[in-house]
Amino acid sequence: MILESKDLLGIDELKKEEIENILSYADKMLACVEGRKNLDNLKGKCVATLFYENSTRTRVSFQNAALFLGAHTVALEEAGSSILKGESLVDTVSTLKSLNVDAVAIRHPMSGAVHYAARNTDIPIINAGDGAHEHPTQALLDALTVKRRFGGFKGLKLVIAGDIKHSRVARSNILLFNKMGADVTVCAPLSLMPDGIEDMGCRVVTDLDQALKGANAVMALRIQFERQKSGFVPSLKEYSAFYRIGTEQLSKADKNAILMHPAPINRGIEITGSAADCDRSVICSQITSGLAVRMAVLDILVRRI
Repeated sequence: MILESKDLLGIDELKKEEIENILSYADKMLACVEGRKNLDNLKGKCVATLFYENSTRTRVSFQNAALFLGAHTVALEEAGSSILKGESLVDTVSTLKSLNVDAVAIRHPMSGAVHYAARNTDIPIINAGDGAHEHPTQALLDALTVKRRFGGFKGLKLVIAGDIKHSRVARSNILLFNKMGADVTVCAPLSLMPDGIEDMGCRVVTDLDQALKGANAVMALRIQFERQKSGFVPSLKEYSAFYRIGTEQLSKADKNAILMHPAPINRGIEITGSAADCDRSVICSQITSGLAVRMAVLDILVRRI
């Protein structure tokens, strides 16, 4: 089997070989996506998305991935569901199982919530983002985007700049790219840098120009105000003056470097519009890669291949 676990909960739990297997399978799915070829791999199956936080790309991507594979979909959000009546996460998942749902993609504001759900059901659970902990399918789609551009990861320099402290995307990408042999640098003001981040095996830099030197892939992150309990920067204007990535800053990177962003983008804050739309930007490619990755993950877990 491609994955040993019945679930996909985090990059931290995956072996390098499992990551390679998922990426290889996702690459095959990408050909189907680009050719707009529908499959019947999950015909007769049902996939649910259970989102306790707002989302556009991830939620729609999982739903569309299921449809591409021939499955039915059920979409639940906190508003308009029994969650507002006090129903627990485990009870909601149990209800979905009783309704013949075959897999559930969960986004939850509490770190570890998806792990708790997975321990209390025998259907596959996929982590679509839990608090500031992990977002494994985002890291996998970022890796697929990079692999298709550069062919591999060994010796590749990835720079992640922005709100590292509150980012599950940063954590999952650091874990994945380290496992695959890349060199990871994180860049942010110290107020947006989590304590002990260097213990994850990444280089910590506070100067953006210094961090970008020789970078092959640059990922900008937005400031996640929804997870901050107090101000971590004096002002957005001051933050942008030192950490916004534009075409001028991008010129410090390798001449063939790509610009990434997990989105949504806050143009003019962490990234300029001209940089987001330049020929180095692969932001739209990331979204397409996300559809292929989620197709692969759903097919792997539901069919246990």
